Amino acid sequence: MSFYTAENFHHIGSVGFLLNKARNQIVADMDAALAELNVKAQYIGILMSLMREPTATPAGLSRQLGVDSGLMTRMLDRLDALGLLDRSRDTMDRRVVNLQLTAAGRAASRRIAELAPNVLNARLRNFSPAEHDELRRLLYKLLLD
Repeated sequence: MSFYTAENFHHIGSVGFLLNKARNQIVADMDAALAELNVKAQYIGILMSLMREPTATPAGLSRQLGVDSGLMTRMLDRLDALGLLDRSRDTMDRRVVNLQLTAAGRAASRRIAELAPNVLNARLRNFSPAEHDELRRLLYKLLLD
């Protein structure tokens, strides 16, 4: 089924536009909530992934988070400069870089875990539990190829 055609397409009402606008609002809200940590929303996935998986690689994080390797490198450089993660060469394969949170990175991740739910809950305040579940279901469906 085709939902859009050249005749009826209006970008402002399209699913892509609305998803992007919703994402931008959540990112802005999250950036404001994380200002105390000097961390941006774009780093949450990396920090939380490393909190749950103490040793990871840039390639593994790129795949998991759906981020290209160039952007991943720039984000890791920033987190490294902030003192939130350490990089080390794998002892078995020197081509592999292992990532680990520093003590400051673990503290920031714990704080993010406290702040992020408040931001998301505020955005979802007008949703019923069933609507929340349906939104998640539909987003997962949209992600399927």
